[in-house]
Amino acid sequence: MHIQQEDLDELEFPELLSEIAPFAFSPKIAEKILAISPMKIEEAELSLKKVAEFLSSFESENAIPFHEYEDIEQELKLMMIENFRLENSAFIKIKSLTEQIGKLQKFFPPFEELFLNLNNDVKELEFRKEIIDKIDKVFNRFGEVKSEASQLLKTLRTEIQHARKAIQENFNRTLSSFSTTDFLDDIKESIIDDQRVLAVKSGYKKRVSGRVLGVSKTGSITYIQPESVVKHQFKLRENLEEEKKEVDKILRKLTAEISEFQPDLSDYQSYIFDLDLTRAKAKFAEKIGGVLPKINRHKTLRLVNAFHPLLLISNREAKKQIFPQTLTLTEHNRIICISGPNAGGKSITLKTVGLLQLMIQSGILVPVHPKSEMFFFKKLMTDIGDNQSIENHLSTYSSRLKKMSKIIREANSDTLLLIDEFGTGSDPELGGALAESFLEFFYDKKSFAIITTHYTNIKLVIEQLPNAQNAAMLFDENSLEPLYKLEVGQAGSSFTFEVAEKNKIPKFIINSAKKKVEHDIVNLDKTIVKLQQEKFEVEKLKSNLTEQKESTQNKRENLEKLNEQLQQKLFNFQKLYEDEHRKLQFGNKIEGFIDSYVKGKSRKDVVRDFVKILEQEKFRKLGSDKDESKKLQVIKRKITQQLKKENVQEKIAETHEKLEDRKKKERAVWLKVGQRVRISGSTSVGTIEKIDKNQKVTVNYGTFKTQISGDELERI
Repeated sequence: MHIQQEDLDELEFPELLSEIAPFAFSPKIAEKILAISPMKIEEAELSLKKVAEFLSSFESENAIPFHEYEDIEQELKLMMIENFRLENSAFIKIKSLTEQIGKLQKFFPPFEELFLNLNNDVKELEFRKEIIDKIDKVFNRFGEVKSEASQLLKTLRTEIQHARKAIQENFNRTLSSFSTTDFLDDIKESIIDDQRVLAVKSGYKKRVSGRVLGVSKTGSITYIQPESVVKHQFKLRENLEEEKKEVDKILRKLTAEISEFQPDLSDYQSYIFDLDLTRAKAKFAEKIGGVLPKINRHKTLRLVNAFHPLLLISNREAKKQIFPQTLTLTEHNRIICISGPNAGGKSITLKTVGLLQLMIQSGILVPVHPKSEMFFFKKLMTDIGDNQSIENHLSTYSSRLKKMSKIIREANSDTLLLIDEFGTGSDPELGGALAESFLEFFYDKKSFAIITTHYTNIKLVIEQLPNAQNAAMLFDENSLEPLYKLEVGQAGSSFTFEVAEKNKIPKFIINSAKKKVEHDIVNLDKTIVKLQQEKFEVEKLKSNLTEQKESTQNKRENLEKLNEQLQQKLFNFQKLYEDEHRKLQFGNKIEGFIDSYVKGKSRKDVVRDFVKILEQEKFRKLGSDKDESKKLQVIKRKITQQLKKENVQEKIAETHEKLEDRKKKERAVWLKVGQRVRISGSTSVGTIEKIDKNQKVTVNYGTFKTQISGDELERI
């Protein structure tokens, strides 16, 4: 998008970026956020999707394991210098960064459907665990070089430990031996250059053998390191120097080894920076209720309940109410002209549209309803506010004309124009005529525009243009208070005299002014006011009717669901009834066998009769299965033969249709009132009592009735 810095400033885009910057972990990313500008549509869409994915992680249990980090940009440069040695802290930063990449690569794949684009980014990186292993081999968890980093270092540290122990023991022994004498001062010992020394009275200094390390300010005390400690101290110092050299050697070697992974580490750094930027945008979106609307390739902008993000933040802090706006721009409705009283929200509406457009084209989610739609403009040009220039000795009107000249040169069908107080600043009649010509020029250029005006002639021109619409900021005529609601389709009144009256301008002055104004203009303004109020009432009624309709629809859906549940319960009850009836019949037969056996019937005859019943049941079940199996085999054989000649899928569909048609024809013959039927797969027999137009059949089972589709019945 092409946009001038002054237009960005007018839309308060820098202020918006300054609200996002504090969410960044890195100061470098905070600076990068302050320099964000609109992108190409492909780049912006990808950024928006990643921000939306990150935002979703705040609202679920799948929190992305991304935390504060330290960047390694300086280390990446230094490690490439030959024989250079990185500091301990640098290796710890490199390890932490690599570990974070490893955690993210493990986290995203299981949730790939939720974090598709974020996962695509991290899976392109090659995780090098060798970096962590090499650093862990040298450093402990406190960031200190391990003694095990080399055999020489281990030996040196052992000797250092022994030397310190010897110094401690020998010093304590010497101190103890002089404690019974008058050689030592009352303080007995002190520390000089990190070494313990005896505080010897200067008069006895020749009586104590050792190395003199200093004298007190008064000269009364001489600080002496005992002879028994001196050789161990020299050995300690020598070992410490050797340790320092060995550590330096180890770290130079480690630096050289880590530098081999410099390209990978550079990719890690770039990825983390990008993720930090994405997270900052997501945190800001969480704060303002930002969402990703539908992004169109065709020219349709539909904002539903759109908020100005900065006003939203400030009003929330001040606990003030904020009003959203809803409007649509398409190729068939390119220009919206907003009229209405001052302080009614016209300028805020312009800034809201402009700022949201900048946000979406910069990869920032916007505070709108999720059903909103947006598309990308190639240019965005504004003329909002007082542009008076003291330095160039230009009046407000001259300054605006200069800006309008530039807009005229550059405006085209891919441009969004946002112009406040269109045509003002000069003689109302002449300025209005010039503004009218500007409007017609932009219309012919097929530019998209939202303008505000008080000029009646501009409102009338808009009414005559098929691809333009008037809109009004609603105003309560009774209370003379703005409603801050945009109403598209109707021009608004400026309520000039009404507002003047509210601000206690004497009535005789207002009446005098009314007489001076042309009669037709006053009547037109009154008509506009009346229409605006009537439309507001109609919209209110329409909104109530819509709510009632939705409520009725919900109740209807609930009743349908309840009916389905009752039908299912009835069907289940019928099946249960059949099962219980069959069991009862068997029970009665068993009772009959028992009675006959008690009355003297032979066991053989009873068993024979029982087996006969079993055989009948077996035959019934097997018979039905065999008949079905034979039918299926015949059909299968015919289909197999035909499949050799014709396409498989077509023949299956054709055969299925024929079978269905045949069933329907047969059913049409016997499906009538009085026919005895049963549900497919059921044994209970009922009689058809009623058939409605939708082929819903009422079956009477004697003890109860049920309604079912005719397709599920078979005749007896």
